[in-house]
Amino acid sequence: MKAVGYFQSLPIAAAESLLDLELPQPQAGPNDLLVEIAAIAVNPVDAKVRMGRPSSDGKTPVLLGWDAVGTVRGIGAEVTGFQIGDRVWYAGEIDKPGSYAQFQAVDHRLASLAPQTLSDAEAAALPLTAITAYELLFERLQVQAKPERPVSLLVTAAAGGVGSILLQLARALPHLTIIATASRPESADWLRELGAHHVVDHSKPLAPQVAALNVAPVRYVASLSHTPQHFADLVAVLEPQGRLALIDDFAPEALNVMALKGKALSLHWEMMFVRGLHRTHDMAEVGKLLAEVARRVDAGELRSTLAEVLGPINAANLKRAHALLEGQHTRGKLVLQGF
Repeated sequence: MKAVGYFQSLPIAAAESLLDLELPQPQAGPNDLLVEIAAIAVNPVDAKVRMGRPSSDGKTPVLLGWDAVGTVRGIGAEVTGFQIGDRVWYAGEIDKPGSYAQFQAVDHRLASLAPQTLSDAEAAALPLTAITAYELLFERLQVQAKPERPVSLLVTAAAGGVGSILLQLARALPHLTIIATASRPESADWLRELGAHHVVDHSKPLAPQVAALNVAPVRYVASLSHTPQHFADLVAVLEPQGRLALIDDFAPEALNVMALKGKALSLHWEMMFVRGLHRTHDMAEVGKLLAEVARRVDAGELRSTLAEVLGPINAANLKRAHALLEGQHTRGKLVLQGF
């Protein structure tokens, strides 16, 4: 089968940072679906893993990719709820070969039927970010559907893939005032289109801008990028006993967690791979979550966050996608389709 992988962790401009390969087709394990890939999305985690995980033996290529839509071509002996020919979507498993390939084996508990109303490219843009946003909002921050009072949610770096779906999920909760951050006019327009009530500039101090809005107390903060840079402002804007959830990576010493104590603020990490990576007792919740997102998409409640289709799945187009993500000036999701 055709695939794109690498052996060494190299800067994306290097000739061998990503390579077009011919590999054996994978086999479905007992709990796996064997999926023929139709479209994939590229995420910041792809670039992070590329730079931090070389081939274990110098001979076995690393295949990235954690967003896919495709057709089921094989089913493991212990799989239930799927059949050959189903069109599925998923975000895969970070410790197994990814979706930069014509075929992929993925645990069926992490997949669901794809939305019927979206094209392959539109659907591929959603799984990883939808899982991340849903878990962050409802499981980590524990945002309530029927709260006792109006409150505000601040979402930093909201124009990316996670923020673009998180705003849509949050906007369905009428008690929430949604404050999003962006630094470019086109990003700010995108965020308002997706449901933000207010947009502030994260290239400037956040606390004074939020205070000037005179909105309901900020109960929740979803910090999606550059948390250490904004940390003091995030602590300042949160009300006592508020909740702060993070997804970005940084050196441990970059964050003074003791600053949270004075307001009894809680800190939460979101990592959407956890259930699959640790084979948790509730691993199947990922598939159920994706099924719910698909239902809401088909009901017209959620829209795809696709920004651009870069072309077919090959090393050249994936290098371009990685370079764009590493430049940190994208909004929505970058997708590749077909081989």
